[in-house]
Amino acid sequence: MRNSVFLEPEPEVNLYDDTGRSLSQAWDRIRVPIIVPILRFALYVCIAMSVMRFIERVYMAIVIGCVKCLGRKRYTKYNLDAIKEDLEQNRNYPMVLVQIPMFNEKEVYKLSIGAACGLSWPSDRLIVQVLDDSTNEVLRALVELECQRWIEKGVNVKYETRNNRNGYKAGALRDGLKKPYVEDCEFVVIFDADYQPEEDFLWRTVPYLLENPELALVQARWKFVNANECLMTRLQEMPLDYHFSVEQEVGSSTCSFFGFNGTAGVWRIQAVSDAGGWKDRTTVEDMDLAVRASVKGWKFIFVGDLSVKNELPSTFKAYRFQQHRWSCGPANLFRKMFKEILLCERVSIWKKFHVIYAFSFVRKIVAHWVTFFFYCIVIPATILVPEVHLPKPIAVYLPATITLLNAASTPRSLHLLVFWILFENVMSLHRSKAAIIGLLEASRVNEWIVTEKLGNALKQKYSIPKVSKRPRSRIAERIHFLELIMGMYMLHCAFYNMIFANDHFFIYLLLQAGAFFIIGLGYIGTIVST
Repeated sequence: MRNSVFLEPEPEVNLYDDTGRSLSQAWDRIRVPIIVPILRFALYVCIAMSVMRFIERVYMAIVIGCVKCLGRKRYTKYNLDAIKEDLEQNRNYPMVLVQIPMFNEKEVYKLSIGAACGLSWPSDRLIVQVLDDSTNEVLRALVELECQRWIEKGVNVKYETRNNRNGYKAGALRDGLKKPYVEDCEFVVIFDADYQPEEDFLWRTVPYLLENPELALVQARWKFVNANECLMTRLQEMPLDYHFSVEQEVGSSTCSFFGFNGTAGVWRIQAVSDAGGWKDRTTVEDMDLAVRASVKGWKFIFVGDLSVKNELPSTFKAYRFQQHRWSCGPANLFRKMFKEILLCERVSIWKKFHVIYAFSFVRKIVAHWVTFFFYCIVIPATILVPEVHLPKPIAVYLPATITLLNAASTPRSLHLLVFWILFENVMSLHRSKAAIIGLLEASRVNEWIVTEKLGNALKQKYSIPKVSKRPRSRIAERIHFLELIMGMYMLHCAFYNMIFANDHFFIYLLLQAGAFFIIGLGYIGTIVST
């Protein structure tokens, strides 16, 4: 009988355990000598930026508190009734030009043209200039027809088109001011295509410029007609209310300077010319002009009790492109004008400090970076690297104070505060990226995409006949991979915190991860089918 040889079975090798063990060992080898110093340095930088932003917000809160308590708003010092009475008695009305730049604004062109033509001002002293850069020939014909309709009613409307879009909005405004009939105009009013001023807008703005020859700009605030359309528009309303109620008011009250909002404002044409006119070197031609006029010594005034109706972007795609432009442009302008502002001799040191540090650096760059890098990258990373200690007061109390100061401007949305924090953290990803592009003048630095307006389309959706053809899928356009990657990172940090830590920080991480996933999958804002 053949002898049997019994061999012991070899132990099974678990590749997953070996891979995990190898990764863990590699992480342990690089964590202390490499990751810890880098993360600690990033933490200190973020703490410094957070303190800068905190001080700036507290300063503005103190100033706006004093302004409101003492009744020291600059625009209240003027006696508009006396100026208006003098105008009516002497019949010495200045010539006013109203410019409406538009590009394929099929949903809102009638609203803006109608509102501008309905302004109360002597008809022989008012010119409404429609600057139509539309590429849709049918739409151009419709806009021209609307202008002709108002001409027949006795309004002096000029319909202007171009064969190109050189300079985009800045180019259209610049070319519009070169027309022969503009030579007699003293002031120019600018309304974007979705803005609807009240009838008495000119009577509540032009007198300020007549009374004070040093004034270059009178800026009104915005009133959002679709703020209640969806959660995203409600969340947009909060920072914009803070911008007008606090930032613009503080700038007007302390330095006679703030950023022109690009619309709903009246410029002295002489000041525009003195500052060098409209330039298209950045995507924020409005802020560019305001800064150049300011360093020339011109002053601005913000009229907080005058609002102009307009529309918030209600689709995430439109909002994302708008925020890229609003974040990239200021950073690029900061790079281009830093030296010019610093060496300017016509403005005070305090005003230089305000424009360079507070207005440009802290609000337009630091605010985006600290929100994304600190709250979405560094703080979650400290969970994975316990050797780096996170100061709780800096991580909790400072942002809480900043958030409450911001939310105080929109008390009706206080119950949405948590949603607003999560949404702003997600949007800081795009804003930070755009600010870096602007500073480095990288690709997309001059990308100009007109913010899509829906106008009355949503209001009329039930009156539009149903189409039997099924709308094509747009899922690919709704997926945003950067948000999904950030969601996975936050989710990983949340699980790690649940397993290895004794605090409840994972609650914030789970909520923030959920926000990144929801927005990354496109479930935010109004979804318009095609």
